[in-house]
Amino acid sequence: MPTTAITGARVFDGEKSLGVTTVCVREGKIVRVGGPVPEGADVVDGDGATLVPGLIDAHVHTDPSFLAMALRFGVTTELEMGGVCTRRRRRGISADDTLADVRSAGLGLTPPGGHPEELFPPGFVPVGAHDPFSDETAEPPCEPDATSPEGAAASIPRLLADGSDYIKFIIDDGSIAGHPGLPMIDQATLNAGVAAAKRHGALTVAHTLTVEATRMAVEAGVDGLAHLFVGPHDEEIIALVEEAGMFVVPCVVLNASLMGITGAELADDPRVSSRLDAAWEQTLRSSFNSYPQGDLGDVLATVKALDEAGVGVLVGTDASVPVPFLGGLAHGASVHHELQHLVRAGLTPERALRAATATTARRFALSDRGRIAEGLRADLLLVDGDPTTTISDTLNTRAVWRGGARLGT
Repeated sequence: MPTTAITGARVFDGEKSLGVTTVCVREGKIVRVGGPVPEGADVVDGDGATLVPGLIDAHVHTDPSFLAMALRFGVTTELEMGGVCTRRRRRGISADDTLADVRSAGLGLTPPGGHPEELFPPGFVPVGAHDPFSDETAEPPCEPDATSPEGAAASIPRLLADGSDYIKFIIDDGSIAGHPGLPMIDQATLNAGVAAAKRHGALTVAHTLTVEATRMAVEAGVDGLAHLFVGPHDEEIIALVEEAGMFVVPCVVLNASLMGITGAELADDPRVSSRLDAAWEQTLRSSFNSYPQGDLGDVLATVKALDEAGVGVLVGTDASVPVPFLGGLAHGASVHHELQHLVRAGLTPERALRAATATTARRFALSDRGRIAEGLRADLLLVDGDPTTTISDTLNTRAVWRGGARLGT
């Protein structure tokens, strides 16, 4: 297989800018950063462009068609926070260079009738409620038990045997989604589940949309938050999260949608609309609108405070299916929107890019990706312009490589 040499582009390696540097790819790996172009290499001219690692969305609910959509936007890995893309179901995905790669929590721990059941009308089948990979396995996904400490603890090895890459706990009383009083996991059950996950060496994440739920996650020893609470912060909660060593996936785009803010601004961008079908464009132009009393300024201020405190901030969207009542979000496209929100919150463009590449790879132990370095997967995004100074340039897609295979070629 010949070497591909990407020349003339500025390189952001996932941590820092390297300037104009040649990057060589062969057999799915990055084999050289810098140096001369190898003789006989296939040369890709990157003049006027910037090469960054393939982007990672740290919060989705997905299936193969959505993974294909994400890849078109330069998102080479999606991290599923509730669904069925577990290890034993994704062999076909891992081998398909037209789809983003995926990791999955499997199904999250939530009591019967708990979140997210309140979101769906009767008869609606959400992502994760069926198995799109039935050609690979007829076994249903593992249904965890969040009704007691004993049930939660017993669920962890079953989820891991089913192929979950990390464990998700849902701490939600329904108040933010307009359904207060939902059944919710209690502290003892949460503690037991997290402790069991730790005994098995598994990473844990928690769905938390309130300060109270965040405190519960901190007390239990959860590794990271898959959401950011919607209200204002104080110094105490920032300190608790920082001292616990947690990471946070703010999903600002989701919180905006909860507040009735649509993704219309993003959908108006021809770089986005040209890559969406009618159903996804309608979804992006819609919103959850279940918490209109919220203030997006509070969310952005909390993101800034977390970043300044040294908390790892990761890019995630909570994109799921193309229906208006789950609106404001779209696979792939909303990653770019989230990057823009992080910069509005006060992160530099380089710190925002880190949140979608190296930081996420490190916190989820994806040691083979998230950076442009010798020996790593050749998951790459080449964009016109310079997103390290103008973050919206991430949408100027010139080329995408997934495992060294260039999309569309």
